[in-house]
Amino acid sequence: MERILLATDFSPASRPAVREALGLAKVTGAALVIAYVLEEPIPFSPEGFVLPRIYDELAQAVRTQGQKKMRTLIAHARRTGVAATGLLLRGAPHEAIVRAARSNGAGQIVIGTHGRSGVSRLILGSVAAKVIAAASCPTLVVPAPRKAGKR
Repeated sequence: MERILLATDFSPASRPAVREALGLAKVTGAALVIAYVLEEPIPFSPEGFVLPRIYDELAQAVRTQGQKKMRTLIAHARRTGVAATGLLLRGAPHEAIVRAARSNGAGQIVIGTHGRSGVSRLILGSVAAKVIAAASCPTLVVPAPRKAGKR
């Protein structure tokens, strides 16, 4: 395996997946491609529309924040001895992740899950489940730690 694609949303729930991907990359000697799908801003206004300039400013703020978090994670990976690059993606998260894995020749995808179940999973869906269904390479899903009191 030459490349592992780590899909992250930079949330605390994704940290176990980051640790797992770094460990796999170290053991296999694979390079790590870190992918983050930018969330399109949802602008609200009392009039029901937002000026393009405002939308552009919101989108740039989201991009800048994503770039900053990506640089931090790449630096962390490199400090642990793993070659890493980053991708900021757009589109439906599962589609963008699968497309990035294919175009970057990833032999495996590592993705975390928030562990939602029931109605919240039904409403929000599961990016990890959609990635598993669409990916042409193995996908490792790393669950977030359970919160105290939840079963």
